[in-house]
Amino acid sequence: MHAALYVSKTGLAAQDKQLTTISNNLANVGTVGFKRDRAIFEDLLYQVQRQPGAQTTQDTQLPSGLQLGAGVRVVATQKQFTEGNLQITEQSLDMAIDGRGFFQILQPDGSVAYTRNGQFQRNSEGQLVNNEGLLVEPAINIPEGAVRVTVSTDGVVNAFFKGEEAEPQQLGDLTLVDFINPAGLQAVGGNLFLETVASGNPIQGAPNENGMGKLVQGALEGSNVDIVEEMVNMITTQRAYELNSKVVSTADQMLQYISQTL
Repeated sequence: MHAALYVSKTGLAAQDKQLTTISNNLANVGTVGFKRDRAIFEDLLYQVQRQPGAQTTQDTQLPSGLQLGAGVRVVATQKQFTEGNLQITEQSLDMAIDGRGFFQILQPDGSVAYTRNGQFQRNSEGQLVNNEGLLVEPAINIPEGAVRVTVSTDGVVNAFFKGEEAEPQQLGDLTLVDFINPAGLQAVGGNLFLETVASGNPIQGAPNENGMGKLVQGALEGSNVDIVEEMVNMITTQRAYELNSKVVSTADQMLQYISQTL
């Protein structure tokens, strides 16, 4: 009976983590470039009281045996890097990646982080930065007096100046990086990811070449969270939590019966 209590306790803990994952997805339904998480469950070790295939007589074997499970746990959360819908903003410094790839963001410590959020701005020095003021890599500096900035699908950034509409000035090239296993990236908040051993090394390339996605200026990639799917998952999680709590209540009643009767 104590085993049933422990098993149901692991079920409650696992469903609680599942609900936390769902709530984070729903909280970020409007976050630019957000990628939803899914919880991955795994059953725990089994107590093998009768080994499957064990000899019962000289000529017969157990067809299945007796194995009692110890419960469940959430072994991982996996980022799903399916693309979100592109939202047209008509802002010249908003950029979306249509396909694979990540923008590069220079961290204060000199390391590079990666993001799908192309909601960029210009700081007081004319440098292209994200919403936290961190520099975009490679560095793009927009000179004072530029009246229009264009970004091609392959990452070429040009600026146009008053009276020089026919002579744009090339400011630089935006490059993207990709990973063999994007799900292995470490999410650190602020729409940023860090490279890990699981993700593999970053593979740099020009947009719209060698499998990289193309850049779409004046657009942003929305969150890939499906509200209907998350609501269904939330209802399922709630029912599973209730059932596990019912097991705790039932096991407790059975223990009370034994203690009061015997």
